[in-house]
Amino acid sequence: MLWRPAVHNRLIFRMYALIAVAFWGISFVSSKSLLSYMDSYSIITARFGLAAVFLAAMCLLAGKSLKIKLHHIPHMIILAVCGIWIHQSLQVEALNYIDAVTAGWLISLSPVFTAILAMCFGEKMTRFKAAGMAAAFTGVVLVAESEGFSLTAGTGIGLMVLSTLNWAVYSLLVKKLPLPYPVITAAFYTSFFGALFMLPFTIRSGGWKSLMSLPPEQWLHLLFLAVFVSAAAYWLWGKALSVLSATGTAAFLYAEPLFTMLAGTALLGEKWTWTAAAGGVFILAGVYGMSRDEGKRLSPK
Repeated sequence: MLWRPAVHNRLIFRMYALIAVAFWGISFVSSKSLLSYMDSYSIITARFGLAAVFLAAMCLLAGKSLKIKLHHIPHMIILAVCGIWIHQSLQVEALNYIDAVTAGWLISLSPVFTAILAMCFGEKMTRFKAAGMAAAFTGVVLVAESEGFSLTAGTGIGLMVLSTLNWAVYSLLVKKLPLPYPVITAAFYTSFFGALFMLPFTIRSGGWKSLMSLPPEQWLHLLFLAVFVSAAAYWLWGKALSVLSATGTAAFLYAEPLFTMLAGTALLGEKWTWTAAAGGVFILAGVYGMSRDEGKRLSPK
């Protein structure tokens, strides 16, 4: 049987979203480790500064231009403020109060906010998306329950919930803002402005000193955050949003706790339970349900 191009394309962009989410899920472990050596401002500045350098190099190698029109700079700044300055500040600060796995669970609330906001802007909520949302949210609850999740961690939980709402806003902005540029170009400017806005806080805190004395194994965490989590994942997420709906793309965030738990198992020796496994099945089923009825989209930039 012939492979239908439209279906094939949608599968590719779903894989983009899933890979991005995998990197983000693992990132909580790396960020938590770096917080023992650097403050949150310095981590964000360093990772996105390095990400901007990497993306610029990739643009040049791919023959993509970094030139943008002057009136589009405010749009790039809006994306940087929302997607990096606010979002990353909330997340990294939250990790000072809660552990990495709890953060992974809470970020899975983002698709709920995305779906609600998308409906406000006219995106249709289908039966499959509604059922998928319910299944995936059930999975998150099961995974949380398996680890003894509690709502008593006040400050950290509040910060993470705010970051999930902010990410929903960012995903919709990526869809709605008129930016006629390759996704990698937009990702470069988002990373560049994000690092630039965080730089004064890093200078004030003296964070550059901790960067100079960072142990080799922590540099690996930082480079992973810069190249894979910041540069590659933001680019892949933008590619997915250029074809899939905001709600369908956000559905993949439900799988983020699974990758966080896998990283915890591999790096921290944490154990899986049957409840967590059942939650994982619900999450994956929910992701499939929310993304299966994506209609045909315009070709990506």
